[in-house]
Amino acid sequence: MEKRITIVQWMLAITAAGLMAVAGVASAADKDAKDTKAAKVEAKVETKAENKAEDKIDINRASADELRKIDGIGEARSAAIIKGRPYRSKDELVSKNIIPKAVYDKIKERIIAKQ
Repeated sequence: MEKRITIVQWMLAITAAGLMAVAGVASAADKDAKDTKAAKVEAKVETKAENKAEDKIDINRASADELRKIDGIGEARSAAIIKGRPYRSKDELVSKNIIPKAVYDKIKERIIAKQ
C-alpha cells in the first residue's frame, strides 16, 4: 500500500512546523525579556544599597562640619571623633568613650566606618 501525502496534510504539517518555530522564538524572546527585567531589578537594588551607603557619614573621613550635621554631635564631639581615628567599626565610638551609648543609638543608622 502506497502512502500518499495529500495537499491538506502537507499544508497542516507546514503550518504546524511554522507555529512551533514561532512559539520557540516567542518563548526565547520571553525568556530574554524576563532575564533583562531581572537584571534591571537587580541593578536597582544595588543602586539603592549604594545610595544608602553614600547617605551615611563615614566617621573615618568626614570633616568636623560634616560630623556636626549629625544630631547629638557638636563641636567637642566632632573634634573627639576626629582625634580618635581610625575606627574599625562605628561602635568603637562608644567603646572608646567618644560618645555616650544614648547618642550612638540615635545616630548609628546615619554613620559608617569605612576602612
